[in-house]
Amino acid sequence: MHSLVALLLIALPLWVWAEECPDAARSQVGALAAQIRHWDDSYHRLGQSPVNDELYDQARQRLTHWHQCFPETAAAPANPLASSRGTLSHPVAHTGLEKLLDEQAVDAWLNTRQDVWIQPKVDGVAVTLVYRQGRLIQVISRGDGAAGHDWSASARKIPGIVQQLPEPIDLVLQGELYWRLDDHVQSASGGLNARGKVAGLMNRKHLSDTDAAGIGLFVWAWPDGPAAFTERLATLARWGFTDSRRYSQPIRDISEAAHWRAYWYNHPLPFASDGVVLHQAQRAPAKRWQASAPYWSAAWKYPVTKALAWVRNVQFKIGRTGRITPMLELEPVRLDDRQISRVSAGSLKRWQALDIRAGDQVSISLAGQVIPRLDEVVLRSPTRADLPVPNPAKFHALSCWQLDPGCEEQLLARLTWLSGNQGLALPYIGRETWNVLIQAGLIAGFLDWLTLDAAELANIEGFGDRSRARVLEGLHSARQRPFAQWLKALGVPPAARNNLEGDWLTLVARDTQAWLAIDGIGPGRAAQLSAFFRDPHVQAMAETLRVAGVDGF
Repeated sequence: MHSLVALLLIALPLWVWAEECPDAARSQVGALAAQIRHWDDSYHRLGQSPVNDELYDQARQRLTHWHQCFPETAAAPANPLASSRGTLSHPVAHTGLEKLLDEQAVDAWLNTRQDVWIQPKVDGVAVTLVYRQGRLIQVISRGDGAAGHDWSASARKIPGIVQQLPEPIDLVLQGELYWRLDDHVQSASGGLNARGKVAGLMNRKHLSDTDAAGIGLFVWAWPDGPAAFTERLATLARWGFTDSRRYSQPIRDISEAAHWRAYWYNHPLPFASDGVVLHQAQRAPAKRWQASAPYWSAAWKYPVTKALAWVRNVQFKIGRTGRITPMLELEPVRLDDRQISRVSAGSLKRWQALDIRAGDQVSISLAGQVIPRLDEVVLRSPTRADLPVPNPAKFHALSCWQLDPGCEEQLLARLTWLSGNQGLALPYIGRETWNVLIQAGLIAGFLDWLTLDAAELANIEGFGDRSRARVLEGLHSARQRPFAQWLKALGVPPAARNNLEGDWLTLVARDTQAWLAIDGIGPGRAAQLSAFFRDPHVQAMAETLRVAGVDGF
């Protein structure tokens, strides 16, 4: 018993231990439990997959964790298969699978077992096949593991199911009906909802010959079969169940298990798979099998590509051009060995459509295996907190040249752009430096820094002599930058270099029609350029730069 408890503790993913017990989650436990019950019913009774398997697993783990955080909310665990129970009893119960969620858990499992084999975990629908005198007489859906539905009529149309064995034998087999795929690479293409397709076809009253031809069978259990795993595989292959032997490998340790898991994840298979299954050859007699996870088999899922993240807060970042980007602060989660605590919601319009608030649970993935990406809202918090949403009408390409109320973010973004490589490339000056100067009250406008001196910087706590010297050197170097570089630093709308030739007076004299007459400039860009050069704040800054002796102004 102690070994089992230790194994379960090892199997819990790292994010469960890292996640705290947020008090706001207390009111959400019931909603999460209800959502999981709905998913269970849709998956097992209706054959539908309303949520990604990875997100489902994480949701169940989070519910377990929250029940530990708030014991008063815990209820008797619900049976996920309860609503899928059918009218036909299985001759042998369908066992479940314990999911080992990391390499350490798999290693611990293997260290207590011998004669272990590994197979792909086929992403299909489980069935029982009953043969009498070698003839297929019944196919039963998994149901709740003890009783399922009669799929015999449709199964007789499926070429991938052996209808008549070469020997007049009575036997019971368990396996997975899957949708046939050509050279399917799971790591590249994912599951493609292959399981849902098969479940939907088998639940129909009539299965067409074309659809039947697209269904295959992977036998993964012969409950009353020979004790030796090799003999089971050889006999199944002789009878026509060839997938079982083709995709079974003996393993001795975690390195071999990891090898085959990675191999089947990244190499072509004729079916979708969501992990691997470890089978110990020795198992209990079939009459003792139960609809629960056995000791002789366990699953090791493929690396997660999606993470279920709990939203702590929603903030709105305003960029240099006035673009508003909602940012979600997350309870940290791990995805592909990365800890993620923030993700962008994209645009304000998208955030408004999704209506994400603190307490919601969202799905995130990695774009290009690097950048966190918000996919969807998985579960909404019952409490919908009000948020101070910026008015997009107040922020645009010509707003916030001064530190007016609400302009802190955009002004800081403008200054960061100005000193960056795309602007003046000022050494030792970055976002943090600008923020320090703003917080110290030394900058209230876009060009206030032009007149800063050592005495003013000396009043900033934490700025040593060397830091002050470097900052002043960087700021003073701005006056020597060429005119074209200053135009970029001010944020002039992009235009071909030869379209911005001449000094400030030449450019400011052009109206929209004059810009439009220049080759390569369309109506939209012409309007932007005209508005920029005629903006009163921009013209006032140009005068400041002229007085400061900057070339071109």
